[in-house]
Amino acid sequence: MPQVPAGPPSTTPPTPEAVSAPLAPPAPPAVAPAHGHGPPQALGPLALGALGVVFGDIGTSPLYSLQECVSGAHGAGVDQAGVYGVLSLIVWSLMLVVTTKYLAFLMQADNRGEGGIMALLALLPEKMRKGSPGQVTAMGLLVIIGASLLYGDGVITPAISVLSAVEGLGEITSALTAWVVPITCLILLGLFSVQSKGTGPLATAFGPIMLVWFSTIGALGLWQVVHQPGVLAALSPGFAVAFFQDHGWSGIRVLGAVVLTVTGGEALYADMGHFGRKPIQAAWLVVALPALVLCYFGQGALILAHPELAMRPFFSLVPAGWPTVALVLLATAATVIASQSLISGVFSLTRQAVQLGYFPRVAVHHTSHDAEGQIYLPVMNWGLAVGCVGLVLWAGHSEKLAAAFGLAVSGTMAITSVVYYAVVRETWGWSRLRALPLLIGFLSFDIPFLVANCFKFFDGGYVPFAIGFAFAIVMVIWLRGRGLLAQFLSAQSLDLDGFVRDAPGFLRARAPGVAVCMASQVNRVPPVLARMVRRFGVTYETVLVLNVEILPRPTVPDEERADIEALGNGFFRVALRFGYMQTPDVPAGLLLALANAGLPGGPTDVVYFLGRERFDATAKGEMGPISETIFAFLANNAGDATAHFGLPSGQVVELGDRIDL
Repeated sequence: MPQVPAGPPSTTPPTPEAVSAPLAPPAPPAVAPAHGHGPPQALGPLALGALGVVFGDIGTSPLYSLQECVSGAHGAGVDQAGVYGVLSLIVWSLMLVVTTKYLAFLMQADNRGEGGIMALLALLPEKMRKGSPGQVTAMGLLVIIGASLLYGDGVITPAISVLSAVEGLGEITSALTAWVVPITCLILLGLFSVQSKGTGPLATAFGPIMLVWFSTIGALGLWQVVHQPGVLAALSPGFAVAFFQDHGWSGIRVLGAVVLTVTGGEALYADMGHFGRKPIQAAWLVVALPALVLCYFGQGALILAHPELAMRPFFSLVPAGWPTVALVLLATAATVIASQSLISGVFSLTRQAVQLGYFPRVAVHHTSHDAEGQIYLPVMNWGLAVGCVGLVLWAGHSEKLAAAFGLAVSGTMAITSVVYYAVVRETWGWSRLRALPLLIGFLSFDIPFLVANCFKFFDGGYVPFAIGFAFAIVMVIWLRGRGLLAQFLSAQSLDLDGFVRDAPGFLRARAPGVAVCMASQVNRVPPVLARMVRRFGVTYETVLVLNVEILPRPTVPDEERADIEALGNGFFRVALRFGYMQTPDVPAGLLLALANAGLPGGPTDVVYFLGRERFDATAKGEMGPISETIFAFLANNAGDATAHFGLPSGQVVELGDRIDL
């Protein structure tokens, strides 16, 4: 009779089961078009929705970007050479970073419709994504850093966007200045309170407003350009080159402000799953890009004509009085919407990280029957809300936040370029001769942006960096802990085929019904099954050893969902497959597997057995007491396995053990 490992029961919440081992090696990740993932609507409505959700961040950058470029702490000045140089840097940053890098190249690297740095990771071969247990691969660590920095950007973007718009109240009357911070906090709380409605309804409401916004800022900029047409000469990249020739190394610092004009690029890529590639590209080329260029050049023309307005060039585009009031109200609405792109991006990023095993489980609510990528994560939503309001209270003014803005996102932009290079080399099979020039081209502007923002670290850049560092620690510890836990459970488990063969010799009784035992490895006895047999000597007439596999693609169709294999003596091996953008519905998948095998068993006949582990954080373990204590905290507070897998709580039994990793 096989010897089943013993272990005392525990009362801690269940840790996430390791659910990545397949019955057979999956096919290599494929880059596929965004079919079946975004909403099934026409291009026009989707492009309008993308304006409302995807382009809010980059679309409201004119509120604060140019004034930081020319009159900030390291501004270029308000003379013609300085203004022309900055305008040239802005327009070519928009063309090279957003239009070329993200829309033309990176958006081709979608994982069946999903974008973002985690989607890039999923496209890589498994050997580059997964290291040995307890280890993190170099590419995995890069992605963790990039994703963590994006979290830092997700906290600061809503804060600076809304605060910069509400500060326009001071343009109306100085009596309203004291109300700027309270109003900003109330607006942010209102924005986060409606996230549960979903991206689709928000896009329906936000899209037309952003169309009005882009039309307005484009028209205001065009009016100024008509009066100062000479400013269009700055479209030439020669002025950007001349700017650095004149300013030398000090000109690099100005890039720390120029990057504010392209900070929405990474969020634009991360939000691709909400609307699809073509609607985003159309909205950018037809509406957003022309309006932004006109607005920046209009502000530049205004500064050249009236240098004294360089501190607030945007709101100076209109006369004082009711036009200013109208623009402040429109800008406030636009910046509320601007926050949506980063919020939606953080939701998508977190869900991908959870499904790929890089982040503890969190509750995910689907907000659309048509679009798999439209989701709401309550924990992340209110965590962002607290962070944003805290930043506004800490800074009190957008200039202080602008000094902190840019470092996190410029770091993510550079890392994204490196991971994209790995994808085109290792997954698409490009030659080094073809791929390396592209990487060099991307890094030729990513690295200067990153270096320029490093100067802002002590001016407030440490804030998003610190937030990102905290997320990186969580992700590394979670990834290592899951790997070591899977290794420990594998070492303690028995060969499943031998266990099934010898089962009649050591099972005293079989109860009627179906037992489902979650398994991380399909060829080993699940620890929860071993505990049940040792402690009670009984099991059910039908035992399903279940492996839930999360594939490195967003969705898995129903026809590929379930496989079942008879092992004898009433034991069956079951594999359920889900995409990393899907919420695993285990009961529905099991019913499908039982039906395919012709086995009896209804929804109420099944009892689910889950494992619980309690961790002894001592120096004996490989993780060390500090890391294991953090991992234990994360595991105990992660989303409940019953809810994560959609299990009926009244049919779940949990058995535990104590472990030192």
